Amino acid sequence: MLTLRPYQHEAVQSVYQHLRDHDDNPCVVIPTGGGKTPVMATICRDAVVTWGGRVLIVAHVKELLEQSADKLRVVCPEVTFGIYSAGLKRRDTQAPVIVAGIQSIYKRACELGPIDLILVDEAHMIPPEGEGMYQQFLAEAKVVNPNLRVIGLTATPYRLKSGLICTPDHFLNQVCYEVGVRELIVQGFLSPLVTKAGITRVDTSAVHVRGGEFVAAEVEDLMDQDELVEAACQEIVAATHDRRAVLIFATGIKHGRHVQDVLRRKHGVDCGFVSGETPTDERDATLKAFRDGTMQYLCNVNVLTTGFDAPNIDCVVMLRPTMSPGLYYQMVGRGFRLFPGKANCLVLDFGGNVLRHGPVDAIRIQERPGGSGEAPAKECPDCHAVIAAGFATCPQCGYEFPPPERQKHEAKATEAGILTGQVTDTKYEVMDIAYSVHTKRDATPDTPKTMRVDYRLGLSHWQSEFICVEHDGYARQKAESWWQRRSPDPVPDTAERAVEIAEAGGLCPTHGITVRTVTGERFDRIVGYELGSRPDAVPVGDPFADEEVPF
Repeated sequence: MLTLRPYQHEAVQSVYQHLRDHDDNPCVVIPTGGGKTPVMATICRDAVVTWGGRVLIVAHVKELLEQSADKLRVVCPEVTFGIYSAGLKRRDTQAPVIVAGIQSIYKRACELGPIDLILVDEAHMIPPEGEGMYQQFLAEAKVVNPNLRVIGLTATPYRLKSGLICTPDHFLNQVCYEVGVRELIVQGFLSPLVTKAGITRVDTSAVHVRGGEFVAAEVEDLMDQDELVEAACQEIVAATHDRRAVLIFATGIKHGRHVQDVLRRKHGVDCGFVSGETPTDERDATLKAFRDGTMQYLCNVNVLTTGFDAPNIDCVVMLRPTMSPGLYYQMVGRGFRLFPGKANCLVLDFGGNVLRHGPVDAIRIQERPGGSGEAPAKECPDCHAVIAAGFATCPQCGYEFPPPERQKHEAKATEAGILTGQVTDTKYEVMDIAYSVHTKRDATPDTPKTMRVDYRLGLSHWQSEFICVEHDGYARQKAESWWQRRSPDPVPDTAERAVEIAEAGGLCPTHGITVRTVTGERFDRIVGYELGSRPDAVPVGDPFADEEVPF
Protein backbone atom coordinates (compact mmCIF):
# COMPACT_ATOMS: atom_id res chain seq x y z
CA MET A 1 0.00 0.00 0.00
CA LEU A 2 1.41 3.37 -1.05
CA THR A 3 1.92 5.62 1.98
CA LEU A 4 2.18 9.31 1.27
CA ARG A 5 4.00 11.91 3.30
CA PRO A 6 1.65 14.53 4.77
CA TYR A 7 2.44 17.17 2.15
CA GLN A 8 2.10 14.63 -0.67
CA HIS A 9 -1.35 13.71 0.62
CA GLU A 10 -2.26 17.41 0.76
CA ALA A 11 -1.07 17.81 -2.83
CA VAL A 12 -3.29 14.98 -4.08
CA GLN A 13 -6.32 16.26 -2.20
CA SER A 14 -5.70 19.79 -3.49
CA VAL A 15 -5.70 18.48 -7.07
CA TYR A 16 -9.01 16.70 -6.58
CA GLN A 17 -10.57 19.73 -4.88
CA HIS A 18 -9.41 22.00 -7.70
CA LEU A 19 -10.81 19.68 -10.37
CA ARG A 20 -14.14 19.68 -8.56
CA ASP A 21 -14.32 23.43 -8.01
CA HIS A 22 -12.79 24.81 -11.22
CA ASP A 23 -13.02 24.25 -14.93
CA ASP A 24 -9.36 24.98 -15.66
CA ASN A 25 -6.18 22.95 -15.24
CA PRO A 26 -4.10 22.98 -12.03
CA CYS A 27 -0.39 22.66 -11.32
CA VAL A 28 1.34 21.07 -8.31
CA VAL A 29 4.68 22.50 -7.16
CA ILE A 30 6.91 20.17 -5.11
CA PRO A 31 10.67 20.80 -4.79
CA THR A 32 13.19 18.59 -6.52
CA GLY A 33 13.73 15.56 -4.33
CA GLY A 34 10.41 16.11 -2.55
CA GLY A 35 8.77 13.18 -4.30
CA LYS A 36 6.46 13.99 -7.20
CA THR A 37 6.37 10.33 -8.24
CA PRO A 38 4.20 9.12 -5.30
CA VAL A 39 1.78 11.98 -6.03
CA MET A 40 1.58 11.00 -9.71
CA ALA A 41 1.23 7.32 -8.82
CA THR A 42 -1.62 8.01 -6.40
CA ILE A 43 -3.50 10.06 -8.98
CA CYS A 44 -2.97 7.32 -11.57
CA ARG A 45 -4.14 4.60 -9.17
CA ASP A 46 -7.25 6.51 -8.14
CA ALA A 47 -8.11 7.39 -11.73
CA VAL A 48 -7.73 3.80 -12.96
CA VAL A 49 -8.75 1.63 -10.00
CA THR A 50 -11.39 3.82 -8.37
CA TRP A 51 -12.85 5.72 -11.30
CA GLY A 52 -12.11 3.39 -14.22
CA GLY A 53 -10.40 6.13 -16.21
CA ARG A 54 -7.29 6.38 -18.38
CA VAL A 55 -4.26 8.56 -17.78
CA LEU A 56 -1.57 9.91 -20.09
CA ILE A 57 1.72 11.08 -18.58
CA VAL A 58 3.57 13.41 -20.91
CA ALA A 59 7.23 14.38 -20.66
CA HIS A 60 9.21 16.68 -22.92
CA VAL A 61 12.48 14.75 -22.70
CA LYS A 62 12.56 11.15 -23.90
CA GLU A 63 15.26 10.20 -21.36
CA LEU A 64 12.70 10.77 -18.60
CA LEU A 65 10.09 8.42 -20.06
CA GLU A 66 11.55 5.06 -19.08
CA GLN A 67 12.75 6.49 -15.77
CA SER A 68 9.24 7.74 -14.96
CA ALA A 69 7.58 4.49 -16.01
CA ASP A 70 10.01 2.38 -13.97
CA LYS A 71 9.50 4.53 -10.86
CA LEU A 72 5.74 4.44 -11.21
CA ARG A 73 5.69 0.65 -11.60
CA VAL A 74 7.64 0.26 -8.38
CA VAL A 75 5.51 2.71 -6.41
CA CYS A 76 2.17 1.60 -7.88
CA PRO A 77 2.42 -2.07 -8.97
CA GLU A 78 -1.36 -2.50 -9.19
CA VAL A 79 -1.54 -0.35 -12.31
CA THR A 80 -0.22 -1.21 -15.77
CA PHE A 81 2.03 1.43 -17.31
CA GLY A 82 2.79 1.51 -21.02
CA ILE A 83 5.26 3.64 -23.03
CA TYR A 84 4.64 5.48 -26.29
CA SER A 85 7.85 6.87 -27.74
CA ALA A 86 9.29 6.74 -31.24
CA GLY A 87 12.78 7.24 -29.84
CA LEU A 88 12.39 4.22 -27.56
CA LYS A 89 10.61 2.21 -30.27
CA ARG A 90 7.59 1.65 -28.04
CA ARG A 91 4.01 2.34 -29.10
CA ASP A 92 1.75 1.07 -26.30
CA THR A 93 -1.79 2.34 -26.84
CA GLN A 94 -3.95 0.01 -24.71
CA ALA A 95 -2.50 0.38 -21.19
CA PRO A 96 -4.66 2.28 -18.68
CA VAL A 97 -1.68 4.57 -18.03
CA ILE A 98 0.63 5.55 -20.87
CA VAL A 99 3.89 7.44 -20.46
CA ALA A 100 4.60 9.31 -23.69
CA GLY A 101 6.88 11.84 -25.34
CA ILE A 102 5.01 14.83 -26.68
CA GLN A 103 7.03 14.74 -29.91
CA SER A 104 5.73 11.22 -30.59
CA ILE A 105 2.05 11.75 -29.82
CA TYR A 106 1.11 15.33 -30.60
CA LYS A 107 -0.39 14.30 -33.95
CA ARG A 108 -1.79 10.97 -32.71
CA ALA A 109 -4.47 11.80 -30.14
CA CYS A 110 -7.06 9.64 -31.92
CA GLU A 111 -4.69 6.66 -31.97
CA LEU A 112 -4.53 6.65 -28.16
CA GLY A 113 -8.31 6.67 -27.69
CA PRO A 114 -10.21 8.46 -24.90
CA ILE A 115 -7.97 9.96 -22.17
CA ASP A 116 -9.47 11.32 -18.91
CA LEU A 117 -6.42 12.86 -17.27
CA ILE A 118 -3.15 14.15 -18.65
CA LEU A 119 -0.25 14.59 -16.23
CA VAL A 120 2.50 16.86 -17.55
CA ASP A 121 5.70 15.90 -15.75
CA GLU A 122 8.48 18.50 -15.36
CA ALA A 123 6.12 21.10 -16.79
CA HIS A 124 8.75 23.84 -16.49
CA MET A 125 10.73 22.23 -19.31
CA ILE A 126 8.18 23.10 -21.96
CA PRO A 127 9.76 25.86 -24.08
CA PRO A 128 7.53 28.48 -25.67
CA GLU A 129 8.28 27.02 -29.08
CA GLY A 130 7.16 23.60 -27.85
CA GLU A 131 3.77 24.70 -26.56
CA GLY A 132 2.27 24.32 -30.02
CA MET A 133 2.64 20.54 -29.82
CA TYR A 134 0.84 20.42 -26.47
CA GLN A 135 -1.91 22.75 -27.66
CA GLN A 136 -2.43 20.71 -30.83
CA PHE A 137 -2.56 17.42 -28.94
CA LEU A 138 -4.95 18.76 -26.31
CA ALA A 139 -7.29 20.20 -28.91
CA GLU A 140 -7.53 16.85 -30.67
CA ALA A 141 -7.72 14.84 -27.44
CA LYS A 142 -10.68 16.99 -26.32
CA VAL A 143 -12.50 16.04 -29.49
CA VAL A 144 -12.22 12.41 -28.36
CA ASN A 145 -13.10 13.27 -24.75
CA PRO A 146 -14.47 16.79 -24.10
CA ASN A 147 -14.13 16.25 -20.32
CA LEU A 148 -10.36 15.81 -20.48
CA ARG A 149 -8.43 17.59 -17.68
CA VAL A 150 -4.73 18.43 -17.42
CA ILE A 151 -2.55 18.43 -14.29
CA GLY A 152 0.99 19.84 -14.27
CA LEU A 153 3.74 18.78 -11.88
CA THR A 154 6.96 20.69 -11.44
CA ALA A 155 9.50 21.97 -8.94
CA THR A 156 9.48 25.41 -10.57
CA PRO A 157 6.29 26.87 -12.08
CA TYR A 158 8.15 28.95 -14.62
CA ARG A 159 10.06 28.18 -17.78
CA LEU A 160 13.77 27.60 -17.62
CA LYS A 161 14.25 30.80 -19.63
CA SER A 162 11.61 33.08 -18.18
CA GLY A 163 7.92 33.50 -17.60
CA LEU A 164 5.34 31.76 -15.44
CA ILE A 165 3.77 28.67 -16.95
CA CYS A 166 0.44 29.05 -15.14
CA THR A 167 -1.50 31.74 -17.00
CA PRO A 168 -5.05 32.11 -18.34
CA ASP A 169 -3.93 31.42 -21.94
CA HIS A 170 -1.66 28.49 -21.06
CA PHE A 171 -2.90 24.90 -20.83
CA LEU A 172 -1.91 25.07 -17.13
CA ASN A 173 -3.81 27.86 -15.43
CA GLN A 174 -3.01 28.11 -11.73
CA VAL A 175 -1.03 26.51 -8.92
CA CYS A 176 -3.34 24.49 -6.70
CA TYR A 177 -0.69 23.33 -4.24
CA GLU A 178 2.86 24.38 -3.40
CA VAL A 179 5.32 23.36 -0.71
CA GLY A 180 8.65 25.12 -0.30
CA VAL A 181 12.24 23.97 -0.05
CA ARG A 182 12.80 25.46 3.41
CA GLU A 183 9.71 23.73 4.79
CA LEU A 184 10.81 20.31 3.58
CA ILE A 185 14.34 20.84 4.90
CA VAL A 186 12.95 21.71 8.34
CA GLN A 187 10.68 18.64 8.23
CA GLY A 188 13.62 16.41 7.36
CA PHE A 189 12.47 15.44 3.87
CA LEU A 190 15.23 17.30 1.99
CA SER A 191 18.94 17.63 2.62
CA PRO A 192 20.10 20.76 4.46
CA LEU A 193 22.07 23.20 2.33
CA VAL A 194 25.42 24.84 2.96
CA THR A 195 25.63 27.63 0.44
CA LYS A 196 28.83 29.45 -0.43
CA ALA A 197 29.79 32.03 -2.99
CA GLY A 198 32.93 31.10 -4.86
CA ILE A 199 36.10 33.04 -4.14
CA THR A 200 36.87 33.28 -7.84
CA ARG A 201 34.18 35.48 -9.37
CA VAL A 202 33.49 36.87 -12.79
CA ASP A 203 31.94 40.09 -14.04
CA THR A 204 29.00 39.32 -16.34
CA SER A 205 28.06 42.94 -16.97
CA ALA A 206 29.48 42.82 -20.51
CA VAL A 207 27.73 39.57 -21.44
CA HIS A 208 24.66 40.04 -23.62
CA VAL A 209 21.28 38.52 -22.75
CA ARG A 210 19.11 36.88 -25.39
CA GLY A 211 15.78 35.21 -24.72
CA GLY A 212 16.09 35.72 -20.98
CA GLU A 213 19.52 34.03 -20.73
CA PHE A 214 23.18 34.94 -21.16
CA VAL A 215 24.42 34.39 -24.71
CA ALA A 216 26.00 30.94 -24.53
CA ALA A 217 29.14 31.65 -26.55
CA GLU A 218 29.90 34.84 -24.65
CA VAL A 219 29.45 33.34 -21.20
CA GLU A 220 31.61 30.34 -22.13
CA ASP A 221 34.39 32.64 -23.33
CA LEU A 222 34.11 34.51 -20.03
CA MET A 223 34.30 31.41 -17.84
CA ASP A 224 36.86 29.47 -19.88
CA GLN A 225 39.86 31.65 -19.09
CA ASP A 226 42.93 29.66 -17.97
CA GLU A 227 43.51 31.56 -14.72
CA LEU A 228 39.84 31.42 -13.80
CA VAL A 229 39.50 27.68 -14.46
CA GLU A 230 42.69 26.84 -12.58
CA ALA A 231 41.79 29.00 -9.59
CA ALA A 232 38.24 27.64 -9.49
CA CYS A 233 39.43 24.03 -9.72
CA GLN A 234 41.88 24.64 -6.90
CA GLU A 235 39.08 26.04 -4.77
CA ILE A 236 36.74 23.17 -5.68
CA VAL A 237 39.27 20.55 -4.62
CA ALA A 238 40.05 22.43 -1.39
CA ALA A 239 36.39 22.74 -0.46
CA THR A 240 35.35 19.19 -1.40
CA HIS A 241 38.06 16.96 0.00
CA ASP A 242 35.51 15.45 2.39
CA ARG A 243 32.62 15.29 -0.13
CA ARG A 244 31.57 12.05 -1.79
CA ALA A 245 29.82 13.15 -5.01
CA VAL A 246 30.56 16.53 -6.59
CA LEU A 247 28.43 17.56 -9.57
CA ILE A 248 29.85 20.42 -11.64
CA PHE A 249 27.89 22.52 -14.14
CA ALA A 250 30.01 24.06 -16.91
CA THR A 251 29.02 26.64 -19.53
CA GLY A 252 29.89 24.61 -22.63
CA ILE A 253 31.73 21.56 -23.92
CA LYS A 254 35.08 23.32 -24.32
CA HIS A 255 34.81 24.80 -20.82
CA GLY A 256 33.71 21.48 -19.32
CA ARG A 257 36.59 19.58 -20.91
CA HIS A 258 38.98 22.27 -19.65
CA VAL A 259 37.68 21.86 -16.10
CA GLN A 260 37.95 18.07 -16.36
CA ASP A 261 41.53 18.31 -17.64
CA VAL A 262 42.69 20.69 -14.88
CA LEU A 263 41.13 18.56 -12.14
CA ARG A 264 42.76 15.43 -13.49
CA ARG A 265 46.15 16.82 -14.50
CA LYS A 266 46.85 19.34 -11.72
CA HIS A 267 44.94 17.83 -8.81
CA GLY A 268 45.03 14.12 -9.57
CA VAL A 269 41.29 13.56 -9.15
CA ASP A 270 39.13 11.42 -11.41
CA CYS A 271 36.52 13.67 -13.00
CA GLY A 272 33.98 12.38 -15.50
CA PHE A 273 32.36 14.47 -18.21
CA VAL A 274 29.03 14.20 -20.01
CA SER A 275 27.28 16.42 -22.53
CA GLY A 276 24.62 16.08 -25.17
CA GLU A 277 27.31 14.80 -27.54
CA THR A 278 28.48 12.01 -25.23
CA PRO A 279 27.68 8.54 -26.70
CA THR A 280 24.89 6.79 -24.81
CA ASP A 281 27.00 3.85 -23.61
CA GLU A 282 29.77 6.16 -22.36
CA ARG A 283 27.29 8.43 -20.61
CA ASP A 284 25.50 5.50 -18.93
CA ALA A 285 28.81 4.09 -17.68
CA THR A 286 29.95 7.49 -16.39
CA LEU A 287 26.69 8.20 -14.58
CA LYS A 288 26.71 4.70 -13.05
CA ALA A 289 30.22 5.21 -11.69
CA PHE A 290 29.16 8.56 -10.23
CA ARG A 291 26.02 7.12 -8.63
CA ASP A 292 27.91 4.11 -7.29
CA GLY A 293 30.48 6.35 -5.62
CA THR A 294 33.49 5.12 -7.61
CA MET A 295 33.81 8.53 -9.29
CA GLN A 296 33.87 11.56 -6.97
CA TYR A 297 33.65 14.38 -9.52
CA LEU A 298 31.37 14.71 -12.55
CA CYS A 299 31.30 17.72 -14.88
CA ASN A 300 28.36 18.16 -17.24
CA VAL A 301 26.96 20.57 -19.80
CA ASN A 302 23.19 20.96 -20.13
CA VAL A 303 22.25 17.32 -19.51
CA LEU A 304 21.85 16.84 -15.75
CA THR A 305 19.68 19.80 -14.78
CA THR A 306 16.36 17.93 -14.74
CA GLY A 307 15.37 14.37 -13.96
CA PHE A 308 18.85 13.17 -12.96
CA ASP A 309 18.61 11.30 -9.68
CA ALA A 310 21.80 10.69 -7.74
CA PRO A 311 20.89 11.08 -4.06
CA ASN A 312 24.54 10.74 -3.02
CA ILE A 313 25.35 14.18 -4.50
CA ASP A 314 26.60 16.25 -1.57
CA CYS A 315 28.15 19.13 -3.51
CA VAL A 316 26.85 21.11 -6.48
CA VAL A 317 29.31 23.44 -8.22
CA MET A 318 27.91 26.15 -10.49
CA LEU A 319 30.69 27.20 -12.83
CA ARG A 320 28.11 28.86 -15.05
CA PRO A 321 26.23 32.09 -14.49
CA THR A 322 22.57 32.01 -15.46
CA MET A 323 19.82 34.59 -15.74
CA SER A 324 17.24 31.81 -15.44
CA PRO A 325 15.88 31.31 -11.91
CA GLY A 326 14.54 27.96 -13.08
CA LEU A 327 17.90 26.69 -14.26
CA TYR A 328 19.55 27.99 -11.09
CA TYR A 329 17.00 26.08 -9.02
CA GLN A 330 17.32 22.91 -11.08
CA MET A 331 21.11 22.88 -10.77
CA VAL A 332 20.99 23.27 -7.01
CA GLY A 333 18.12 20.80 -6.80
CA ARG A 334 20.40 17.94 -7.82
CA GLY A 335 21.68 17.97 -4.24
CA PHE A 336 18.35 18.14 -2.42
CA ARG A 337 17.78 14.41 -2.00
CA LEU A 338 18.51 12.55 1.23
CA PHE A 339 21.11 9.79 1.34
CA PRO A 340 22.51 7.64 4.17
CA GLY A 341 25.44 9.41 5.79
CA LYS A 342 24.84 12.65 3.90
CA ALA A 343 24.81 15.50 6.40
CA ASN A 344 24.13 18.30 3.91
CA CYS A 345 24.74 19.48 0.38
CA LEU A 346 27.40 22.09 -0.27
CA VAL A 347 26.58 24.55 -3.05
CA LEU A 348 29.59 26.37 -4.53
CA ASP A 349 28.53 29.26 -6.75
CA PHE A 350 31.10 30.81 -9.08
CA GLY A 351 28.54 32.54 -11.28
CA GLY A 352 26.96 35.00 -8.85
CA ASN A 353 23.70 33.07 -9.06
CA VAL A 354 22.91 33.18 -5.34
CA LEU A 355 23.15 36.96 -5.29
CA ARG A 356 21.27 37.20 -8.56
CA HIS A 357 18.33 34.97 -7.64
CA GLY A 358 18.36 34.76 -3.84
CA PRO A 359 19.35 32.14 -1.25
CA VAL A 360 18.75 28.63 -2.50
CA ASP A 361 16.75 27.50 0.52
CA ALA A 362 14.36 30.44 0.32
CA ILE A 363 14.11 31.21 -3.37
CA ARG A 364 10.83 32.74 -4.45
CA ILE A 365 10.61 33.51 -8.11
CA GLN A 366 8.45 36.28 -9.48
CA GLU A 367 7.98 37.04 -13.11
CA ARG A 368 10.10 40.01 -14.13
CA PRO A 369 8.70 41.45 -17.33
CA GLY A 370 11.73 43.50 -18.30
CA GLY A 371 15.13 44.67 -17.14
CA SER A 372 17.29 43.04 -14.56
CA GLY A 373 15.68 44.87 -11.65
CA GLU A 374 17.16 45.04 -8.18
CA ALA A 375 19.00 41.94 -7.05
CA PRO A 376 16.85 39.83 -4.68
CA ALA A 377 19.80 39.21 -2.37
CA LYS A 378 23.05 40.77 -1.24
CA GLU A 379 26.13 39.64 0.60
CA CYS A 380 27.10 41.05 3.96
CA PRO A 381 30.72 42.27 3.74
CA ASP A 382 31.37 41.35 7.37
CA CYS A 383 29.90 37.88 7.94
CA HIS A 384 29.31 37.13 4.23
CA ALA A 385 25.75 35.90 4.75
CA VAL A 386 23.57 36.10 1.66
CA ILE A 387 20.42 37.91 2.75
CA ALA A 388 17.40 39.65 1.25
CA ALA A 389 18.26 42.88 -0.53
CA GLY A 390 15.88 44.96 1.59
CA PHE A 391 17.78 44.57 4.87
CA ALA A 392 19.42 47.77 6.11
CA THR A 393 21.09 45.81 8.93
CA CYS A 394 22.44 42.29 8.57
CA PRO A 395 20.19 40.05 10.71
CA GLN A 396 23.08 37.69 11.39
CA CYS A 397 25.91 39.95 12.55
CA GLY A 398 24.37 43.41 12.93
CA TYR A 399 26.40 45.08 10.16
CA GLU A 400 24.72 48.31 9.04
CA PHE A 401 24.68 48.75 5.28
CA PRO A 402 25.44 52.25 4.01
CA PRO A 403 22.79 53.98 1.90
CA PRO A 404 22.64 52.52 -1.64
CA GLU A 405 24.21 55.58 -3.26
CA ARG A 406 27.28 55.30 -1.01
CA GLN A 407 27.56 51.55 -0.79
CA LYS A 408 30.90 50.14 -1.88
CA HIS A 409 31.64 46.64 -3.09
CA GLU A 410 34.01 44.59 -0.98
CA ALA A 411 37.16 43.75 -2.91
CA LYS A 412 37.62 40.41 -1.21
CA ALA A 413 35.44 37.61 -2.50
CA THR A 414 34.20 35.08 0.00
CA GLU A 415 33.09 31.55 0.44
CA ALA A 416 31.39 31.82 3.82
CA GLY A 417 28.01 30.20 4.28
CA ILE A 418 24.55 31.58 4.67
CA LEU A 419 23.44 29.79 7.81
CA THR A 420 24.13 31.42 11.19
CA GLY A 421 26.71 29.64 13.33
CA GLN A 422 27.90 27.46 10.48
CA VAL A 423 31.55 26.46 11.05
CA THR A 424 33.56 25.56 7.96
CA ASP A 425 37.22 24.57 7.84
CA THR A 426 38.61 24.72 4.31
CA LYS A 427 42.10 23.77 3.16
CA TYR A 428 43.75 25.88 0.47
CA GLU A 429 46.93 25.70 -1.51
CA VAL A 430 48.96 28.88 -1.00
CA MET A 431 49.76 30.44 -4.36
CA ASP A 432 51.78 33.42 -3.11
CA ILE A 433 52.75 35.19 0.16
CA ALA A 434 53.29 38.90 0.83
CA TYR A 435 54.85 40.36 4.01
CA SER A 436 54.39 43.94 5.23
CA VAL A 437 54.55 46.12 8.34
CA HIS A 438 51.08 46.89 9.67
CA THR A 439 50.16 49.87 11.83
CA LYS A 440 46.73 50.09 13.38
CA ARG A 441 44.51 52.92 12.21
CA ASP A 442 44.73 56.01 14.47
CA ALA A 443 47.73 54.48 16.26
CA THR A 444 50.11 56.65 18.29
CA PRO A 445 53.86 56.59 17.47
CA ASP A 446 54.55 54.21 20.34
CA THR A 447 51.84 51.71 19.41
CA PRO A 448 53.38 48.29 18.66
CA LYS A 449 53.43 47.34 15.00
CA THR A 450 52.77 43.88 13.58
CA MET A 451 54.00 41.87 10.65
CA ARG A 452 51.10 41.32 8.26
CA VAL A 453 51.21 38.08 6.26
CA ASP A 454 48.91 37.85 3.23
CA TYR A 455 48.38 34.45 1.61
CA ARG A 456 47.01 34.36 -1.94
CA LEU A 457 44.53 31.48 -2.15
CA GLY A 458 42.76 32.16 -5.42
CA LEU A 459 42.81 34.33 -8.45
CA SER A 460 42.10 37.47 -6.42
CA HIS A 461 41.52 36.30 -2.85
CA TRP A 462 43.96 36.84 0.01
CA GLN A 463 43.75 35.63 3.60
CA SER A 464 45.62 37.71 6.18
CA GLU A 465 47.11 37.13 9.60
CA PHE A 466 49.07 39.41 11.95
CA ILE A 467 52.22 38.35 13.82
CA CYS A 468 52.62 40.46 16.97
CA VAL A 469 56.41 40.43 17.41
CA GLU A 470 56.43 43.86 19.13
CA HIS A 471 53.71 43.01 21.68
CA ASP A 472 53.96 41.62 25.19
CA GLY A 473 52.32 38.72 26.96
CA TYR A 474 50.22 36.16 25.15
CA ALA A 475 50.39 37.98 21.80
CA ARG A 476 54.21 37.84 21.89
CA GLN A 477 54.14 34.17 22.93
CA LYS A 478 51.96 33.33 19.93
CA ALA A 479 54.33 35.27 17.66
CA GLU A 480 57.34 33.38 19.05
CA SER A 481 55.63 30.03 18.52
CA TRP A 482 54.67 31.02 14.96
CA TRP A 483 58.23 32.14 14.15
CA GLN A 484 60.03 29.19 15.72
CA ARG A 485 58.02 26.73 13.60
CA ARG A 486 59.35 28.49 10.49
CA SER A 487 62.89 29.57 11.28
CA PRO A 488 65.89 28.36 13.31
CA ASP A 489 66.90 31.97 13.94
CA PRO A 490 65.96 34.18 16.89
CA VAL A 491 62.58 35.83 16.95
CA PRO A 492 62.99 39.49 15.91
CA ASP A 493 61.90 42.33 18.16
CA THR A 494 60.46 44.58 15.47
CA ALA A 495 57.98 44.12 12.66
CA GLU A 496 60.39 45.79 10.23
CA ARG A 497 63.11 43.24 11.02
CA ALA A 498 60.62 40.36 10.78
CA VAL A 499 59.56 41.48 7.30
CA GLU A 500 63.20 41.85 6.20
CA ILE A 501 64.01 38.31 7.29
CA ALA A 502 60.86 36.86 5.72
CA GLU A 503 61.46 38.59 2.40
CA ALA A 504 65.10 37.42 2.42
CA GLY A 505 63.96 33.79 2.56
CA GLY A 506 64.54 33.30 6.28
CA LEU A 507 61.22 31.47 6.80
CA CYS A 508 60.19 28.03 5.60
CA PRO A 509 57.68 27.94 2.72
CA THR A 510 53.96 27.69 3.46
CA HIS A 511 52.37 25.28 1.00
CA GLY A 512 48.85 25.37 2.37
CA ILE A 513 46.61 26.78 5.10
CA THR A 514 43.30 25.82 6.68
CA VAL A 515 40.84 28.69 7.05
CA ARG A 516 37.98 28.57 9.54
CA THR A 517 34.78 30.45 8.71
CA VAL A 518 32.10 30.96 11.37
CA THR A 519 29.03 32.71 10.06
CA GLY A 520 28.24 35.61 12.38
CA GLU A 521 31.88 36.31 13.23
CA ARG A 522 33.54 39.29 11.60
CA PHE A 523 36.65 37.60 10.25
CA ASP A 524 37.82 34.25 8.96
CA ARG A 525 40.92 32.93 10.71
CA ILE A 526 43.73 30.53 9.94
CA VAL A 527 43.69 27.39 12.09
CA GLY A 528 46.24 25.17 10.35
CA TYR A 529 49.34 25.21 8.15
CA GLU A 530 51.14 22.92 5.75
CA LEU A 531 54.78 24.00 6.07
CA GLY A 532 57.88 23.06 4.13
CA SER A 533 61.34 22.46 5.56
CA ARG A 534 62.89 25.15 7.71
CA PRO A 535 65.83 26.96 6.08
CA ASP A 536 69.33 26.61 7.44
CA ALA A 537 70.41 28.89 10.27
CA VAL A 538 71.69 32.27 9.18
CA PRO A 539 75.51 32.02 8.79
CA VAL A 540 77.90 34.09 10.90
CA GLY A 541 78.44 37.54 9.43
CA ASP A 542 74.92 37.84 8.14
CA PRO A 543 73.32 41.13 9.27
CA PHE A 544 70.63 39.14 11.04
CA ALA A 545 72.98 36.81 12.90
CA ASP A 546 73.63 39.06 15.90
CA GLU A 547 70.04 38.94 17.13
CA GLU A 548 69.68 37.63 20.68
CA VAL A 549 66.94 35.28 21.74
CA PRO A 550 64.58 37.28 23.96
CA PHE A 551 63.87 36.05 27.45
